[in-house]
Amino acid sequence: MVTDDFFRARLDGMVDPRHPLAVLARRMPWAQIEASLAPLFARKARSGKLMADADLFGTTAYVAAAGVSRAGRPRLPIRLMVSLLYLKHAFNESDESVCERWSENVVWQLFSGMDYYQSKLPCDATQIGRFRRVLGEAGVEQLLKTTIETALALKAVKPAEFERVIVDSTVQEKAIAHPTDSRLLEVAREKIARLAQRAGLKLKMTHEREGRTLRRRAGGYAHAKQYKRLRQVLRRQRTILGVLLREVRRKMTTLPQAAQAQLDVWLQRAGRIHAQRPSDKNKLYALHAPEVECIGKGKARKPYEFGVKVSLAVTHKSGLMVGARSFPGNPFDGHTLAQQLEQTNALLQDLGVAPKVAVVDLGYRGVDQEIAPVALIHRGKYKSLSQEQRRWLKRRQAIEPLIGHTKQDHGMQRCWLKGSEGDSLHAVLCAAGFNIRWLMRALLRQFKASGLKHVFLALMALCGTWLTGLAAGLRLPATLPLGPRSAIALPSPPRRSSNDFLTVA
Repeated sequence: MVTDDFFRARLDGMVDPRHPLAVLARRMPWAQIEASLAPLFARKARSGKLMADADLFGTTAYVAAAGVSRAGRPRLPIRLMVSLLYLKHAFNESDESVCERWSENVVWQLFSGMDYYQSKLPCDATQIGRFRRVLGEAGVEQLLKTTIETALALKAVKPAEFERVIVDSTVQEKAIAHPTDSRLLEVAREKIARLAQRAGLKLKMTHEREGRTLRRRAGGYAHAKQYKRLRQVLRRQRTILGVLLREVRRKMTTLPQAAQAQLDVWLQRAGRIHAQRPSDKNKLYALHAPEVECIGKGKARKPYEFGVKVSLAVTHKSGLMVGARSFPGNPFDGHTLAQQLEQTNALLQDLGVAPKVAVVDLGYRGVDQEIAPVALIHRGKYKSLSQEQRRWLKRRQAIEPLIGHTKQDHGMQRCWLKGSEGDSLHAVLCAAGFNIRWLMRALLRQFKASGLKHVFLALMALCGTWLTGLAAGLRLPATLPLGPRSAIALPSPPRRSSNDFLTVA
């Protein structure tokens, strides 16, 4: 293959062009992605600062540092960063591991738009996090939308399939430890003591040694089911946390306002942990993640999950993700359906189609008016459904394994991103990663189908040659009757010379 570098081979000459990622590297609308995301990374113009300068003619005012600055390192290509996000969630990697695998995988580098192999890391892992924050929810939804449009362009899904969707909800768990009262009280005590010492406050006691001892005793009493002794330990842990909070509040008045504001955030969270009881509502389950909620799913193996509710929408027939949205506050499932369909309509608006039927479970009952004119189908309406709608309802369970694969294979099982914004970004990116793997499987099916087609044509040609020889040897008629009204026309036998009939004595 022609290359402008004599000492290096191009990646497109090293990779099988039929590899699904190599096909996606050519078929995905990268130029459209870059055009839609480029305004988010454009350098912003600064208004400047009014300065005064004195010369021979007096004082002159001028504006300094105005306009667009060209200082700083040039940004990395948008296609490279977008492909890293796709690969991260398609293969369930972390920010660090996706960079390491990228430097070793020539197919991934070809997918990212590289011409030649490079062994160094594509970027620092922290740059992926900054790129993700700049994208925001609208930017990652554009990445999900691109996968849907690519599936339609590859003819892996028909436009009519987007008119029926299956919607269901699940829990995207947060990366926190299991919240127990003993652990929360000890974490709050240690955090407040460390921040106070860092701010320069001199505390009478930090209770560090006693705190570690109480935490160990609480674990032992809970394991032995000695709940009376456990309550005594919790009472002491709550007491020393209250003593520490009151001392820090008294002494923080001497600090600057900025230091007080920074410390007050953690004091409020620790105060919530100190005041909450097991029967309270709106409790704090993690000191570093106050947005975490306790959601009961009714599972025997895991009665409660700690995270945020996420709604997913997939096409009814092929199972392509056409929507993923997080809903803080643990709302009722039916109250999330209208917003989920709104997101799906936004993702499909450029395709000229919109969902007309939503197949759901009984958790979405009673919201027909909110989602009109979309028809709602669930088994509570079974008697009033037509035969066709009953067939649609039988496929509602198809979303359950898709949710499982999105969690296990694409990272939705545990969210490591910060805050409620991180929850929403992670849910959409996991759906985009699912669609990338869906597209890879669809391309493999197309390759197999085309291979079978070639085999079928070869067999037909072989059968034609066999029938030709058979007709020549047995001197069959020109047609083979198959019935009273049909026949197969056979090719005429080849002309033979006298030399073809020579025999050996």
